[in-house]
Amino acid sequence: MNREDISTDAEEKKSDSFDTLSDPSLYINRELSWIQFNRHVLNEAKDPAHPLLERAKFLAIFANNLDEFFMIRVSGLHRQLDEGVLKAPPDGLTPARLLDGIFEALSPLLEEQASVWHDDIIPALREKGITIHTYETLQEDQKRSLRKFFNKEIFPVLTPLAFDKSHPFPFISNLALNLAIIVRERGREEDLFARIKIPNKLFPRLIRVPGGEHSSGGTEEIHLVFLEDVISANLDLLFPGMEVRASYPFRVTRDADIEIEEDEADDLITAVEESVGRRWVGIPVRIEVSSWMDQAVCGMMGEKLVKYPHMFYRIAGPIGMADLMCMLDLDRPDLKDPPFVPSIPKRLENEKAIFHTIKSQDVMLFHPYESFQPVVNFLTQAATDPDVLAIKMTLYRTGTRSPIINALLNARENGKAVSVVVELKARFDEENNIGWARALEHAGVHVVYGIMGLKVHSKLCLIVRREREGIVRYVHMSSGNYNSATARIYTDIGLFTANPEIASDVSNLFNALTGYSRYMAYNHLLVSPKNIRRGIISLIDREIKRQQEYKDSHIILKLNALQDAEMIQTLYRASIAGVKIDLQIRGICCLRPGIPGISDNITVSTIVGRFLEHSRIYYFYNGGDEIVLMGSADLMPRNLNRRVEVLYPILDQGIKSEIINTILPIHLRDCVKARDLDADGTYSIRIPADGEEQIQAQEWLLRNRGIWNQGIPDEEDTTIGIVGI
Repeated sequence: MNREDISTDAEEKKSDSFDTLSDPSLYINRELSWIQFNRHVLNEAKDPAHPLLERAKFLAIFANNLDEFFMIRVSGLHRQLDEGVLKAPPDGLTPARLLDGIFEALSPLLEEQASVWHDDIIPALREKGITIHTYETLQEDQKRSLRKFFNKEIFPVLTPLAFDKSHPFPFISNLALNLAIIVRERGREEDLFARIKIPNKLFPRLIRVPGGEHSSGGTEEIHLVFLEDVISANLDLLFPGMEVRASYPFRVTRDADIEIEEDEADDLITAVEESVGRRWVGIPVRIEVSSWMDQAVCGMMGEKLVKYPHMFYRIAGPIGMADLMCMLDLDRPDLKDPPFVPSIPKRLENEKAIFHTIKSQDVMLFHPYESFQPVVNFLTQAATDPDVLAIKMTLYRTGTRSPIINALLNARENGKAVSVVVELKARFDEENNIGWARALEHAGVHVVYGIMGLKVHSKLCLIVRREREGIVRYVHMSSGNYNSATARIYTDIGLFTANPEIASDVSNLFNALTGYSRYMAYNHLLVSPKNIRRGIISLIDREIKRQQEYKDSHIILKLNALQDAEMIQTLYRASIAGVKIDLQIRGICCLRPGIPGISDNITVSTIVGRFLEHSRIYYFYNGGDEIVLMGSADLMPRNLNRRVEVLYPILDQGIKSEIINTILPIHLRDCVKARDLDADGTYSIRIPADGEEQIQAQEWLLRNRGIWNQGIPDEEDTTIGIVGI
């Protein structure tokens, strides 16, 4: 759809008094919008302002995001085709048309990905003393060394599998890297086929080649070659007496969106465990093959694996580029982002006084610019404080070696009443969460394994303490998980408070999560699956009414995603009424801004940079009595209808002022990493106006809230892919 079509359509709608806002032309498709987001990740890999190994990291994130996209979203479209689903989403695209659109949108991005790797990053690495070889470019002594390594280390774990009339086509597991091999018996013309699974979980994807020297500056030269190249070059050892004619890398992506049969299992944990075991054997949804794979081999694989058109993707670069994350293990700090030590607010520096500090005033933490350590201290102090009676919290993704879990276990050892809601259905973290849940339960913690039919996505911690004047409840709420690793690379905002009404709300919510309470009369919290939708629509309607009377309404939403059709229609109604609306949506945005007469009062921008923008901020001008809500919820059907989510108000005037006057404006004014969404669904790089200050939000916040450390990086620093939320 072009801009002229949108304009014409909009004028017609205006003349019809906007009797409908459900026209498919007003909506961007969810999947195609997500692809635009991942394009921004790829753009970061192209940006020479990033250190070189960080650019390789963004290529890995781009690839990892695509893997999850196919395993979850594309697999869902395949299921819709299989089941004959006819109902189209608000944008009107049927599953068949959408699959075509996905292929058309991704094909040029995959070519661009390969070009960035081959034409930009590999030559630039070579200039910095890191050479990634093809096997043919190695010297003979290097080949001999690698052959010895192959024979001694790799050969014993390989298992060639033939497939012919007497050998069935082997099962290809999800995301496993493979070689399709053509061999012949000497003196015969019949091709025989075999498959080898590349053991990239047992060996590094990039093998260090002997023979590195030191440059004039003293830096050791690093020579690398891909694991599959080493195996391909030594196939004669696996097929003695045969002629190896060709080998081609390939990979199969399978449906990994497990369906948990909650009603049919005796308990939720059993249902999740049984479902997780089926994740890696789902129906194929994508076959990636090397761009030079012989068409006959493609045809044979297609007969066995392909059900729908456009499942084949020919890849010019390495298949499975998510493995490039291993390049961050190279000891080249000059090619990585400078490490930084996040700051700790002065009020929280005294760990032992944390309860006194929170009781005297609400405290905000803005990660990763401010440290996650005060959250850990909050729990570790509670675990040993003799006046603490109980701890209650929700856990969604905690990570490995979690200090949060250790604090909870310690609290239980010290006789505290500890209750934890562990969400077993957190996608791709199910096994990890089951392990933590059982460890906690074994220690005597009261563990609730989520809720049937819902995901508990809210991030809450409640500590009950006996003090001189009676029982005091302390609360931590956040947009981010209780995960020390992701807190270093996701931008999240957390809040400590001892506000009695907020604490009462959180306490009542925990009773609803762990018992049979149907409590809904919260003082301040908006809680889905019912109240967030109702509450946000009410706040938007209030701005519409205010605009009609005073012409000064303003809405700002900083979210991860905007997809829900009713919410989009409500924002359209507000725009039609003249309400100024600024949206900063990191990922999926199904709203079309800038449509004359409908959304011309709405701007949409996005920021993708060093850190993953993960905080959610809802701002309403409210006639000058400004309202700021934060929490874990985006405006998506899953958040509003199928999850337990919480939005909480910022009541402290100082914190509210900082969010309204600093954090939101800095993000909205970014003109380095920000891109603006156009009505046709594409994004354009923001060009600063004459005289406008060149601001990069993440850099500004890092320098103003974080403390730079050019010395030794934090040992726990971790880099994680962008989607997994």
